[in-house]
Amino acid sequence: MDSHVETARLQREIEQHLGLDPAQLLFEFRQLDGQTRLDLITVNPRHQQSFLFRYEMGYDRVDALRKMLEYVRRFRDTESSYTVQWRARDDKELHTSYFRAHNMYEALDKLYFGRDLNTITVFSVVLNPSS
Repeated sequence: MDSHVETARLQREIEQHLGLDPAQLLFEFRQLDGQTRLDLITVNPRHQQSFLFRYEMGYDRVDALRKMLEYVRRFRDTESSYTVQWRARDDKELHTSYFRAHNMYEALDKLYFGRDLNTITVFSVVLNPSS
């Protein structure tokens, strides 16, 4: 098996399962404690902000991508939906973003991923009713 071909296939499958354009998803890999960490990051095309969707650890890229694919197949059944209203510093517009998480702290971690806590003001975090 060619790992590059398998990596590309798994990334496409994740994109298709989420129904997002490839420009709206970033797959960031890094080595951490002898393992590969995959950060799946979404980019909102309207306000051009990026947020963590999920991270997975694996022994290599393909393993991390397989775990991520398994997650995207089932996350709607295992995590709650949260609505977060926020505003970026130097921005007058209030934005609304939606996150799947186990609790509100995890939702906020996804919102603040990769940025200084002072760059975004959160106005509300609401647990959405489950259907």
